[in-house]
Order: sequence, then C-alpha cells, then structure tokens
Amino acid sequence: MINTIWWKKGKVYILDQRKLPHKEEVIECKNYHKVTLCIRNMSIRGAPAIGIASAMGLALGAKSIKDRTKDRFFKKLRAIANRFLRTRPTGVNLFWAIDRLLALARKNRKKSLEEIKYILEKEAINILKEDIRLNKRIGKNGLRLINKPASVLTHCNTGSLATGGYGTALGVIRAAFSKGKIKKVFVDETRPALQGARLTTWELVHDKIPAVLLTDNMAGHLMQKGIIDCVIVGADRIAANGDVVNKIGTYTLAVLAKHHHVPFYVAAPSSTVDMKTYKGENVVIEERDPREVLEIQKRRIAPRNIPVVNPAFDLTPHKLVSAIITERGVVKHPSRKKMVSHFSSGD
Repeated sequence: MINTIWWKKGKVYILDQRKLPHKEEVIECKNYHKVTLCIRNMSIRGAPAIGIASAMGLALGAKSIKDRTKDRFFKKLRAIANRFLRTRPTGVNLFWAIDRLLALARKNRKKSLEEIKYILEKEAINILKEDIRLNKRIGKNGLRLINKPASVLTHCNTGSLATGGYGTALGVIRAAFSKGKIKKVFVDETRPALQGARLTTWELVHDKIPAVLLTDNMAGHLMQKGIIDCVIVGADRIAANGDVVNKIGTYTLAVLAKHHHVPFYVAAPSSTVDMKTYKGENVVIEERDPREVLEIQKRRIAPRNIPVVNPAFDLTPHKLVSAIITERGVVKHPSRKKMVSHFSSGD
C-alpha cells in the first residue's frame, strides 16, 4: 500500500504529490506551519487525506505550545486550529478532524498538559489507521454494485494518495479487481491539476490494474459508444440531501451518465457526509490560483491578460447519483429522507 502521510518521532511526513509521477519525494514537517503549507499548495490533497493531515498538524502544534497554564494552552490550541480551518474551505473532512481533536482536548481538560498533548498525538495517528480500515469497508460495500467484469470510469484521484490508504472510489475498484470484476479502468486526466493523469494512473500501474487515460472531454464519446459500464467517483462533501460536491468535472460526468443510462456511484467515508449542510448549494466552492489553468508544469499555455475562472469543485445534484457508498453501507438514489435514516442510526 502506498503511504501518503505518516507520523514518526514527533514529526509528520507527507509524500509530495506535486512531484508525482516523475519523482517520489517526502516532505518532513517539523512544525504545524509546514503542514498548513502542504495542504494549501496541494502537496497533500484529497478530502480524507487533508483531514488526517490537519489532525496530525494540530497535534504537532499542541506539542509546540510552551505555556504551562490550561487557559493559555487552550487559547493557543484554538488559534492553531483556526489556521488549519482557513487552509481549504470545501472538503468537510478537515473541519471534522479538527473538531474531533478539539472535543477530545476539552474532554480531557482536567489531565496534565503533557497528557493532553499525548492524547492528541495518539488520536491523530488513530484517525489515519481508522481511515484505512473504513476505506476497505467502503471497497467491500461497493462490490455489490458491480455484478460483472466492468469497464469503469473514474475522475480525479481517490486512492491511497487521497486518503490514509487503499482509497474510496479507487478502493471500490481495487476490491472489485481482486474479485475479477474489473475489465478496465478509464481515467479522466482531471484538468487543471491533472490528478487523474499524474496520480490515479500512477496508482493503477503500481497495482497492475489495467487502465486507460483519457482527456476530460472524451468521456461522453465513450459512453455514447457503450464502452463505460459505470462511473465511480469520490467526494469532498456530501450534503444532507445527497448532493455531492467533488472535483470540478464531476457534474459533467453525472449529466452524461444520466443521459446514457450509466450508473453513477459516489464512494466516501461517512466523515465526508455533512448532515449540517442541508443541500450542496450551501457549500463554499474554493476558487484556486489562475496559474493552474494558464500553465501546465509551470509552462504557460494561454495568452497573457486572459481572464481565468478556476473553481476547484462542482456540485452534482442528488437526483443524478445512483448510489452513495460508505463504510456503513449503500444508499441508493439518495434523498434527504434516506440520508437522515442512514446516517442518524449511530455507528
């Protein structure tokens, strides 16, 4: 399994995804500032992976607080948490992980500061281990939706690199491949950052899963020809009504899939489900640096002075989603009623 992020001897180590597939380089983070930078500049990306990184970064920040009084410690811990909350606004796993650690710190307030710091470190590491376990359950649950050797289309990267390990949508593909249910994986390049071309293909080649790379505007043609059996994508946030916010280009695929009667599946951990957000329209869509569109690998491809729009994510309405796959099971044709029933039933 590919390691994306890990904790070792009081430091956080992150595989620099900006350098893949050409170079495997690890970033050593000695302080939380470096972790926030890695999240901002997409050295680490993918909603679950960002959640893990923010948890480890907050734990690293807690260890750096020198104040000996509880009030000062918690004030600084909250300030560090806010630094992480401002890094990227769309994916909910970041907010979930930070809230989880802050709640745990408050719960253990009566303990010594050294004990609290140790508890936060252990919890951050546990979130990583937990994510890998949940991803494997997502993969197992997704198996029931693939009944024959299938040609699957996927978008962006949803594998080990986007999670703690194994993957969400790519986890379903891995599980299906192990059972002989994958004929071929068609991988969207995923402009502008090319996560599909650079990262997903790299993981599939690593695992010896047959894959074909295509540009984003080829998907409709393949569906029209009857080549694609299903689409499986991940999510950065799923609203309470089943609306899905995911990498830009996902909505286009969902519309194409609906038109061509191709099942459209979304795979994500339940931590990506935001029951506090009523519908996807309420989610803040991150607008990223125009240079991501104007350049490829730092080489300019467009005229100067041309305006750019660069939303990192888009919204897929729940009516276009055939099923949402989580570690808890499968929600077919999601609606608010089904989501409340499924995700309010406890662990």
